[in-house]
Amino acid sequence: MFGKPAQPDGGTYAIVMPEDTKLKGLAAQLDKKMKGGLERAIAAGRFTGGKGQTLEVLVPAGLECERLLVLGLGKAADISPVSYEAAGGALSARLLTSGDKTVVLNLEVPEKSTVPAAEAAARIGLGAQLRAYRFDNYRTTQKKTEKPTLTKVTVLTEDQAEAKRLWKSLEALSSGIKFTRDLVTEPPNILYPAEFAKRAQALEDLGVSVEILGVKEMTKLGMGALLGVAQGSVRPARILAMRWNGTGKANVKPLCLVGKGVTFDTGGISLKPAAGMEDMKWDMGGAGAVAGAMKALAGRKAKANVVGVIGLVENMPDG
Repeated sequence: MFGKPAQPDGGTYAIVMPEDTKLKGLAAQLDKKMKGGLERAIAAGRFTGGKGQTLEVLVPAGLECERLLVLGLGKAADISPVSYEAAGGALSARLLTSGDKTVVLNLEVPEKSTVPAAEAAARIGLGAQLRAYRFDNYRTTQKKTEKPTLTKVTVLTEDQAEAKRLWKSLEALSSGIKFTRDLVTEPPNILYPAEFAKRAQALEDLGVSVEILGVKEMTKLGMGALLGVAQGSVRPARILAMRWNGTGKANVKPLCLVGKGVTFDTGGISLKPAAGMEDMKWDMGGAGAVAGAMKALAGRKAKANVVGVIGLVENMPDG
């Protein structure tokens, strides 16, 4: 993921540039080797270095690489950690299905940057990983040109140790986001209340305490509202309670996150048009967000006490 700064040595090589600036440092060095080729390509491609903008030079003369990719960071005064995430996202967007398996990005932060190089490197990794997300679980056919090929992004920076330390926390965040995305994207005939709860139980491996209440327990507690919604479905409801005690102190009041988990909603079926009915599987997005947040907190070993509570139910007609 991280390495020492180096010149191009085959494959795809990437750099970053702020908006509307003259070629400096690494970019100027590459342009010199290309005998002005980079500057001409920038002019021909109307590349300004805007946030998320990319410029691609294939088989650049004078460089030992097959592809040179320039990523825009936006205006120098506005560059923030999010700017580097956007650059990483732009990199993935361009190369994910390009045929390339690896890419090396030589990071040179702009002068007077308020974002340290190590953090910038880690943020590029986060952006690249988030943008590379795909959900192909049920695809039976796929064109060769649509299949992901990119498997490794290496960011070159002088401060590798700090970049790796920062990446651990961001990787946990990315993992939590992916968990949420997977839950929300699954079809409702696969991800019904009991299945959602089962998948959340995997968080116990990270130290999260997971408690699942069934119909019997909910009836005893008088949870008639939730049970009333569930009574039209053949899938029984569940209550999911997740606890992360990151402070190690039981007397510290926890933050509580509550997520709506209607895994499929046909409520108001006589009022809603048929078009878009399949989208009602997203009525559990709040539950997915809470589950992902709990995973991210545990993965980061967050020093906080947090409780996540989710009501899981299908809202279906009966009879």
